[in-house]
Amino acid sequence: MKGPYSTTKSQETAVLVAVIRTNQTEEATQAYLDELEFLAKTLGVKTLANFTQRLETPDKKTFVRKGKLEEIHAVVEAEKADMVIFDDDLNPSQVRNLERDLECKILDRSLLILDIFALRAKTAQAKTQVELAQYQYVLPRLTNMWTHLSKQKGGIGMRGPGETELETDRRIIKDKITLLRKKLDKIDLQNATRRKTRGQQVRVALVGYTNVGKSTIMQLFSKADIYAKNELFATVDSTVRKVVFNNIPFLLTDTVGFIRKLPTTLIESFKSTLDEVREADILIHVADVSTSFCEEQIETVNKTLLEIDAIDKPTILVLNKIDLVDEMPAWVSSLEYDNTEVVVVSAQEKQGIDELKAKVLALVEEKFYKIFPNYTKDSQF
Repeated sequence: MKGPYSTTKSQETAVLVAVIRTNQTEEATQAYLDELEFLAKTLGVKTLANFTQRLETPDKKTFVRKGKLEEIHAVVEAEKADMVIFDDDLNPSQVRNLERDLECKILDRSLLILDIFALRAKTAQAKTQVELAQYQYVLPRLTNMWTHLSKQKGGIGMRGPGETELETDRRIIKDKITLLRKKLDKIDLQNATRRKTRGQQVRVALVGYTNVGKSTIMQLFSKADIYAKNELFATVDSTVRKVVFNNIPFLLTDTVGFIRKLPTTLIESFKSTLDEVREADILIHVADVSTSFCEEQIETVNKTLLEIDAIDKPTILVLNKIDLVDEMPAWVSSLEYDNTEVVVVSAQEKQGIDELKAKVLALVEEKFYKIFPNYTKDSQF
């Protein structure tokens, strides 16, 4: 299933809109808009202009107030923009009102992220997870979107006598959600069985915000040909590789990146993928120290780890991309996390990687020798 407002056919143009909360700084707002622009660019969408408005709460009808809406409409009309993208989720009535007033497509942050996940998903599991999240996003918005979805019904379900097209679509999508959940349950069972066959091996998981360098570190550790590129959500499917440091073997998993305001439908749909994180013995939390809101990215990841009951594991916080900063931010020296060590690296330039490997090996050995107390370096696995 493609998003109802697919942006992948050809390059389109967009205007971005964000509301500045009462306690939010201008710098934070700009960082959020930069991220939203990166999300749009990932789908080939060119940004024409940005708009912000400081509001205690978004307008219930049109998200922004009338004056700002008129400014946005003037730019959309003058530049012939294809769409307006909002940095928050919109409810169905807001989408309907905005489409009427701005006379173009309206996207919110969740829909944008869902389309990127759909673009990145490669395995049957990831494709099923994304499709489920898309249908869950669509269902409460059907009143506004049924005309788009009518093209996607295919042969699923049959229209009963007297039913409206909207009711039919709602029933079809509910049936599709049920089928996708059953399919995922079957895949989850297969994955759980696969994880059991790994026996008592030590498991290490790479976690972090999207586009912070997890896959690059995975390449350096495993010597495997892992896709790593400077783009958002380059990794959607979990990748597991066996790694050996100093003749001590362990399993290393590269997981999907987190992001601010990650759609709840995606968290729910990807819960089986996140089992790799939940069941890991050790976490390597990678953060991009070169970004101006690195602290917030770290907290976003920690919040997600808390939500999936994976926050209390032995953790190494890796401040990556040190080659892109002239000096370390002041907040780094005051970092205090329980059960967490901090190491500074540049995965791209291979700076600090030996120190990182040593810290990982120390944690892996501690866990490994509890499992295999009689193991010697001459033992074979």
